[in-house]
Amino acid sequence: MSDEHDHSHHDHDDHGHEHHHHDAPTPPAPELPEDTGSQALSEALRSSFAIVKVVMVILVLVFLGSGFFQVGPQEKAVILRFGKPVGEGNKALLGAGLHWGFPAPIDEVVKIPISEQQQVKSTVGWYFTTPEAEAAGNEPYPGPSLNPAQDGYTITADGNIIHTRATLYYHIDDPIRYAFGFVNASNAVQSALDNALLYASTRYKVDDVLTRDQTGFKEAVQSRVIAQLEKQKMGVVVDQCQVESRPPRQLKQAFDQVLTAVSTRDKTRNDALSYENQVLSRSAAEASSRTNNAEAERVRLVEAVKAEAERFTALLPSYKANSKLFVNMLLIEKIGQVLTNVQEKIYIPSPTDGHSLEVRLQLSREPQKPATSASPNQ
Repeated sequence: MSDEHDHSHHDHDDHGHEHHHHDAPTPPAPELPEDTGSQALSEALRSSFAIVKVVMVILVLVFLGSGFFQVGPQEKAVILRFGKPVGEGNKALLGAGLHWGFPAPIDEVVKIPISEQQQVKSTVGWYFTTPEAEAAGNEPYPGPSLNPAQDGYTITADGNIIHTRATLYYHIDDPIRYAFGFVNASNAVQSALDNALLYASTRYKVDDVLTRDQTGFKEAVQSRVIAQLEKQKMGVVVDQCQVESRPPRQLKQAFDQVLTAVSTRDKTRNDALSYENQVLSRSAAEASSRTNNAEAERVRLVEAVKAEAERFTALLPSYKANSKLFVNMLLIEKIGQVLTNVQEKIYIPSPTDGHSLEVRLQLSREPQKPATSASPNQ
């Protein structure tokens, strides 16, 4: 507009002479409707920018606040920053409490249970079934023969087929090794358990697995899985291993008959052993009683003989001094002891001249009357 209209302009007359005229200042042009809309738009944009700034600040705060996370008392946590642990070794482990890390996708928090007991199950040697059927106690139909495409099994040392499964309970001892040393540590533990079942089955006979040595078979499975986990440095500690074994379902009746026969045999043998123990115990008690009685009698007899010997030794000097007097004194003593309760005593000494004596006894004599006191009338 200013280029088209100058504040001064030139006029030309008929003779071609220029005449210069100086105009007065022109007043400002009135505001057009377009200028009002631009001003409103500018104010709206300023307000929008202010709101956007506030929203962005709030979003940043929310973004940073979302990085807080809680670690439970039975857990450890590791922060992965762009896929790598923050820290080395045990320093990377975060204990219980509130922690912060950059939100995803910068950081990723991996929580590892340390005191909670973990478990894996191995069904590599078990026949096909469903959890629903097991919970209801319903056994699937065994069919005429084993189906290797569905039914698992193991082979024993004597070439028999059995079904066996195991449940392993363990806890994590090295969280870093367990969480980052394997793609899926739980599957690695289960593979070790599968290997232990197959390995132990090949070293036990079918009767040992099912009846005779069930505890030994379970311990063999547990020892094998512990050795495998230590070899692979899984960072776990085995707490318990439960093993269940059964004969093939198609031969259940035959195995039951064998089990009944084995049970009867064991009962008969145990009864015989019990009777043997009773007889031996009774005989031992009787022998001990007789031995004790004999020992007591021996001690009594020895003491009696010893006493007699001491008494004889004490009397021997008196006998040697005057044998006849000593004998007569002993004889009188013994007669007094023997004839204590006898009313009439007759002593017949042995004759000293070698002649025999004649003894006359008057039998059935009239008994003597007891003496009575004089009557008062006399």
